[in-house]
Amino acid sequence: MKAYLVLENGMVFQGESFGYESPEIGEIVFNTSMSGYQEILTDPSYKKQIVTLTYPMIGNYGICPEDMESDKIQASGLIVKEYVDIPSNFRSKESLGSFLKRFKIPGISGIDTRKLTRLIRSEGAPNGGIFFGDSYSDSFLEEVKKFPGIQGMDLASVVTTEKSYRFGESKANAPKLAVYDFGIKTNILKKLNEVGFDIQVFPAKTPAEDLLKSNFDAYFLSNGPGDPEPLDFAIQNTRQIISSGKPLFGICLGHQIIGLAMGKKTTKLKFGHRGGNQPVLNLLTKRVEITSQNHGFAVIEEKSKEMTTTHTNLNDQTNEGMSADGKPIMSVQYHPESSPGPHDSEYLFSDFYEMVKKSK
Repeated sequence: MKAYLVLENGMVFQGESFGYESPEIGEIVFNTSMSGYQEILTDPSYKKQIVTLTYPMIGNYGICPEDMESDKIQASGLIVKEYVDIPSNFRSKESLGSFLKRFKIPGISGIDTRKLTRLIRSEGAPNGGIFFGDSYSDSFLEEVKKFPGIQGMDLASVVTTEKSYRFGESKANAPKLAVYDFGIKTNILKKLNEVGFDIQVFPAKTPAEDLLKSNFDAYFLSNGPGDPEPLDFAIQNTRQIISSGKPLFGICLGHQIIGLAMGKKTTKLKFGHRGGNQPVLNLLTKRVEITSQNHGFAVIEEKSKEMTTTHTNLNDQTNEGMSADGKPIMSVQYHPESSPGPHDSEYLFSDFYEMVKKSK
């Protein structure tokens, strides 16, 4: 069936459907990763976003259940140049098209993704939608213009777990870690468990005082979708954890929440950082790490007595990591679990574990 990608500025791209044929609207973003479309689609940080993949051929290795980052597709849609319906991979259990249809998510192929990406880079990430029909209708654009955009939305409350649960194996005398789920990726939990933590995951709005009574050894703030500023509950909970003196680690949205809790401000980036090739300078070691990233908001870089910048993005000098002077707090804007992406930054999980051991 014919499919149409319609942007809020009135631009229309015509292509073909390869997913579920029901219209969806969201923020149009691009990801430059050369592989990992399954991890991207199932990452809760893509809630209310339609993802453009810049790599030209998508679907050639199919779908593998072990590569899920959550229990379903979280993105609102997928845009590709060329879709491959017959995967070639011994791990594959189904095609990408079948995967999209199973979770009722639209996909559109035959799009000039290079042109679309250049447009997003020059004008910023627009709102847009994927629509279906024998011909274009002006009603498509009218529907797109009704979408308010993700700025100001509390999306963490939408994707968080409904109830608390334990994750992974527990070793004797393992440090007990309380994880706030704002849209956490499964591979982050795996990495935290691998370095030695006994993990309990909690819904985003769990009061900090309830967790502090349970005497956890450390706390973790996860990644997640959307704008951090509306998350007053998370910011207030984080302030209480910081006041307790217990070790705290935040990734992506968790990094932004820590920044807001410590008095910093955040801003929406023009088109965000999404891909597995973002260069970050570790200011402590002077080493450059190639990192996996997925975010549209950032902590505003400014000197502060409370927080020290530990990592910076070499493309645009945005803040990529912080620590707190005299307190066991660390955070990074990128994804050290590297799923998908390079493994340069996995050491951060071990660094956090050592911080917790030292604090105990």
